[in-house]
Amino acid sequence: MKMLFSAIAVVALSSFAMAALDISKLPAAVQKTIKEETKNATNVKVSKETEAGKTVYEVESKVNGHGRDLMVDATGAVLSVEEEVSLDAIPAAAKAAIEKMAMGGKIGKVETLTKGKVVTYEAVITKKGKKTSEVMVNADGSEAK
Repeated sequence: MKMLFSAIAVVALSSFAMAALDISKLPAAVQKTIKEETKNATNVKVSKETEAGKTVYEVESKVNGHGRDLMVDATGAVLSVEEEVSLDAIPAAAKAAIEKMAMGGKIGKVETLTKGKVVTYEAVITKKGKKTSEVMVNADGSEAK
């Protein structure tokens, strides 16, 4: 019985942590950034997280049917943008590197990750029907860290 209660409590707390926030209750600078960054987006959901002791807001949205996620700090600054793209939309060297890493597997979701002025490219690779890895490369095809 005690174990069942513990399991229910964990599920309830996990659901609470994932609950979407009301944008109108966020700091004004954060509201402004979210409104500007999601003006053409649908399915906008915001959650609050703590990273390295600082409050950040994760904004999940869809733009033209593709996922577009942002991380925004408490001052309204955009920390990162992760956007789903097609493999053909990324630089040729990055595409070639991802295809080489996926040899014998299938390339799934491809995303650009922008942090400041640095853009990297991520892809999920599935082999034998199971997600085996997520790879990240730079525009020149070198492995990103």
